[in-house]
Amino acid sequence: MPHTLTAAIHLAQTGIPVLPLRAGKVPFGNCPDCRHNACGGRPNMKTPGPCTCPRPCHAWAAATTDHTVITSRAWADAWYRAGAVAYHPGGAGLTVVDLDSTEAISWAGRNLPGTWAITTMRGRHLIYRGAMASANHVRPGVDIKSRMAYARHLGPIPGFTPDLPYPARAVTDLPDAVRALTGREDTTAARAGVVSSLPAPAPWDRTVATGCRHTEGYVRTGVNRGLDMIRACPDSGAGSKAFGVASFLAAQHTACPSPCGLDRIAAELVAEAVRVGVPHAYAERAVARGLNDAGRRTA
Repeated sequence: MPHTLTAAIHLAQTGIPVLPLRAGKVPFGNCPDCRHNACGGRPNMKTPGPCTCPRPCHAWAAATTDHTVITSRAWADAWYRAGAVAYHPGGAGLTVVDLDSTEAISWAGRNLPGTWAITTMRGRHLIYRGAMASANHVRPGVDIKSRMAYARHLGPIPGFTPDLPYPARAVTDLPDAVRALTGREDTTAARAGVVSSLPAPAPWDRTVATGCRHTEGYVRTGVNRGLDMIRACPDSGAGSKAFGVASFLAAQHTACPSPCGLDRIAAELVAEAVRVGVPHAYAERAVARGLNDAGRRTA
């Protein structure tokens, strides 16, 4: 049995969802049937889909504590080729503050409550009890890994490994200082699916686009495809994708007499980017720049 599988089984027995990582500390790519989210995605992703693929597709969304799945033939090849084990912090009700530099570690020591810490190749993982939205680059050298993210398993987590002598209190409850790093509240229960705290925006329709020369079906199809493209970036790149989608969609309306309701479309793009982990302020800036970029390119 590969050592990665042995470690994964032990971790899953403590209630922490696991998945294999290939060389480079990244998940195995989706199989041909699931590539580009063609299968609709895993049921535990933001938008539940019909995917029933037995393989470890969809990165963090494939993480599981099911012993039958972890030891299945469909996962066997991945374990034999795996370079490491990852886990889904949010699925276990945890948040990992990933500190990637000595400066980030010093900052955390001054500003964050003490908790269980695990040394990494470049810095440290601070583990807190409680789940929140994930976000990268919340500060120089600081990432938040919780919902819709995975973290590399580097050591035992007190309170979730009963046979180790560490006290459960070694893992501190998630503090407001960490929640504030993403710039928004997020109070969804860890295993209830991932949602944004933003209210759902009103979808685009003809009533807000009396000057648009396109049919409602044409616009709605384009917006839906753009939302799917943003949704297909759960691990990284959603902000950049939102910029590109906004620029493309806005360019379709440069010849319209207006109004075309682009603000309504922008709100939908921002909300979808936030749902996959992009900080709200960043998502707003990316979409706004995309709209402006379309105007510059057609001027």
